[in-house]
Amino acid sequence: MNKSMIVLVAAFAATAVQADTLKKIKDTGSVTMGVRESSGALSYTLGNDRYAGYHVEICQRALSDIQKQLGMAKLDVKYQPVTSQNRIPLVQNGTVDIECGSTTNNATRQKDVAFAVTTFVDEVRIAVRADSGINGIGDLAGKRVATTTGTTSVQTLRKHQRANGVNFKEVFGKDHSDSFLLLESGRADAFVIDGATLAGNIARSKAPADFKIVGEVLSVEPIAIMMRRDDPAFKKAVDDSIKGMISSGEINKLWDKWFMQPIPPGNTKVGLAMSESTKQALASPNDKPMEEYVVK
Repeated sequence: MNKSMIVLVAAFAATAVQADTLKKIKDTGSVTMGVRESSGALSYTLGNDRYAGYHVEICQRALSDIQKQLGMAKLDVKYQPVTSQNRIPLVQNGTVDIECGSTTNNATRQKDVAFAVTTFVDEVRIAVRADSGINGIGDLAGKRVATTTGTTSVQTLRKHQRANGVNFKEVFGKDHSDSFLLLESGRADAFVIDGATLAGNIARSKAPADFKIVGEVLSVEPIAIMMRRDDPAFKKAVDDSIKGMISSGEINKLWDKWFMQPIPPGNTKVGLAMSESTKQALASPNDKPMEEYVVK
């Protein structure tokens, strides 16, 4: 075997080891969870390196099940804030082992990463100030529309059939809280993103009654927990844990806790009932991409 072949084999072996997340967890006694700072009630910061939310708690429970599966007395869970821009690269390069935020499962991303079974099906919508006079896509002509860098929401808006001939200016926030601040401060007239993120940011704002979610459903998107690709053992462990939460009814309790009850830090309530699309996804657990969902 020549020198170049040895290098290639060594590189392949290193990649294979890195993809064995269960072994990595067992060997190091730790796991890194990717979290978001302002993804509504799905994943958000409480400050002081503390994170909470529906997907954060689902991940915490899945990792607890994996700890038991591996026979570990202790598992150190480290939290790594991620953004829409860096979340996929950080999963791919091994910095983050499991990403528990608000990532849409689509066909393009499935080429780079893997997704657990869907735990949330969302609708991309438009948030505006209540007194803006904006009630749908047609009212966005000449307006400033905020979105978060690294997301596909405004592209989705532009592709909508009712957006034909509607010209607006796109402004970017570095994360969801920054995008909402653009709306809140008047630097944007609308904010386009998934409804759960919109509802969560509105609920935690200084004056929730000043904002509303309006207009047409722009897309229906399965939101799921993300992992490295080509690591079937870890995906199965996460999927099995989530399926257990679904069959036991625990997932419904978590939904009620994070979307229907007051949540910290301000004890505000998002008030987001489980959609029929989410109920269907939970009834038949799957990791189908958004391309298989239809906007009605």
